[in-house]
Amino acid sequence: MNQNENNEKYMTLIEHINELRNRILAVFLVFIFSLSICLLYVKDISIILEKPAINIKFLQLAPGEYLFVSVKIAIYLAIIISSPFALYQILKFISPGLTKQESKYILSTSISSLILFFIGLLFCYKLLIPITLNFLINYGAEIIEPVWSFDEYFSFISLTLFTTGFCFQLPIVQIILGITNIVKWQKMLENWQYVIFISTVVSAIITPSTDPVTQIFMTITILILYFSGIFILKTIQSSKN
Repeated sequence: MNQNENNEKYMTLIEHINELRNRILAVFLVFIFSLSICLLYVKDISIILEKPAINIKFLQLAPGEYLFVSVKIAIYLAIIISSPFALYQILKFISPGLTKQESKYILSTSISSLILFFIGLLFCYKLLIPITLNFLINYGAEIIEPVWSFDEYFSFISLTLFTTGFCFQLPIVQIILGITNIVKWQKMLENWQYVIFISTVVSAIITPSTDPVTQIFMTITILILYFSGIFILKTIQSSKN
């Protein structure tokens, strides 16, 4: 252990509070910087968000609706952009109190969780949202012209993106449960019937459309994540033995 690590481990309470304050301030400054950039390019970001809604005309149904939505878009995106830096600061703050083995697991788990979350966002934007919107746009299009509120559209997009991103955390949850011996991978594999039922319910909640193809597509994705989690957990535990 070098001198710096030793000093970090034996910091006083006041020094820990000062360190925490400095790290929170650093995260806040990065968030403000990200927010400023997002506000500067919010029109371009809005156009990107509108792309999946093909041939849809968006209306501003209340005074200042687009202004408020623009601010929400910038805030949400700034949180996502600054999240890796925030995670880094959290890991740096807690790392002196952990063993090398614990640090290794927490670091790999945190990075994997972040990567999976971003993969979930990309998967949702590129595949899930277009499929869902295609059904919603075409359903009854010969009777009713689809004209949407941009505020409601953004609420739909953001909810779907974030719920899908969190669903992609399933393998991480399984690994944590398995490593801590709360649930063994054999038990996870035995309960696959219940997982199919739960994933179907979750898919119905995540995908607001009644399109069965979209729900089945999401259910299969969750099941792939679940069995991938079992496989990774089994591999980790086999390597330890």
